[in-house]
Amino acid sequence: MIWSSFSDFWSMGGYGLYVWGSFGVTAALLAAEAFWTRRGRQNALTHVLAELQAADANGKDWR
Repeated sequence: MIWSSFSDFWSMGGYGLYVWGSFGVTAALLAAEAFWTRRGRQNALTHVLAELQAADANGKDWR
């Protein structure tokens, strides 16, 4: 498409709300996925570290 002005670009021929809304929702979901993945990884590492420390405190060989 060829737009004659920047506001025409943003309106996308009357479909701007749908186009930019879908971009916004996608960006929000990607950011949420990154957050959830990072939080899950941190929780897993914390859990593993706690198990290793408990095994070490009990004198068990964890290797």
